[in-house]
Formats: sequence, C-alpha cells, structure tokens
Amino acid sequence: MGKLINIGFGNVVNEDKVVAIVHPEAAPVKRMVSYAKEHNLIVDATQGRKTKAVIVMDEQRILLSALLPETIAGRMETAE
Repeated sequence: MGKLINIGFGNVVNEDKVVAIVHPEAAPVKRMVSYAKEHNLIVDATQGRKTKAVIVMDEQRILLSALLPETIAGRMETAE
C-alpha cells in the first residue's frame, strides 16, 4: 500500500491509486463527474464546500475535494 495523502477534512487517499488531479471547471471534467455520479463511482470529500479538485483514481473512481489541485499535488511531493 502506498502513502496516504490528506485531501482535506481528515479524508485520505492512497497515493498509488491516483491517476490525475484536475480542476473541475473544464467541460470534459464536468462530463466525467456527471458520468461518475450516474454510475455511483464518485466519492464526495468536500464536506459541503465548493469542489476545487477532481481526483481521478484507477478503476474509474472519482474523488471530489475542496482543496486546490496544487495543494494536493504539493502534499504528494512532500510525502515522497
């Protein structure tokens, strides 16, 4: 198991399972999130706050975070 990275509000994710961390504003990302919601492949870790990062995981899972992608990426670099 890889290192666990804090994605906000005490939620953590396995670093080895992360494929990409992207901003949620782009149309293709919005379509991806919509598809994930329809197929129950999404985990909302925003605690009711605005989504600032979409974390694409392997096995088609999508995580929503209230932290900026740069913040999460920085935490991944620090963990190494």
